Amino acid sequence: MQFRNPTPTVDVIIETPTGIVLIERAHKPVGFALPGGFVDEGETVEHAAVREAMEETGLAIELDELLYVYSDPARDPRKHTMSTVFIAHCDGIPEGSDDAADAFTVSAEQLLERTFVFDHRRIIEDYLHFKKTGERPHPARRLQRNG
Repeated sequence: MQFRNPTPTVDVIIETPTGIVLIERAHKPVGFALPGGFVDEGETVEHAAVREAMEETGLAIELDELLYVYSDPARDPRKHTMSTVFIAHCDGIPEGSDDAADAFTVSAEQLLERTFVFDHRRIIEDYLHFKKTGERPHPARRLQRNG
């Protein structure tokens, strides 16, 4: 019997002195996103987050906290993924590399002015709510919202 499980991924909200880091994806689906990617076999989600941030932005980040785990089967059009989302910080200027055609910072006020791929708009909305209120996404509310 072969199991069909979600694929683990990570995404990172990187706070810098000049804003939040976003990338423009170089591969399909093309668009704006948070830095992140697939967790390699034998790798922790923490190591994957640090590695993906470095690969896509050139930034050496420090993880601060876990925002939430996003697992909606429709979050990625390519396949069912499950993303552990971290909040991190660093100094430096991002430079797009690897899967990122570009990397740049935007102010928190400008974050929602972009059109995002995957479920990154929802993640950013949750992040902004958390920064404003201290409330993280809550599993019970997610169950009610998703029926």
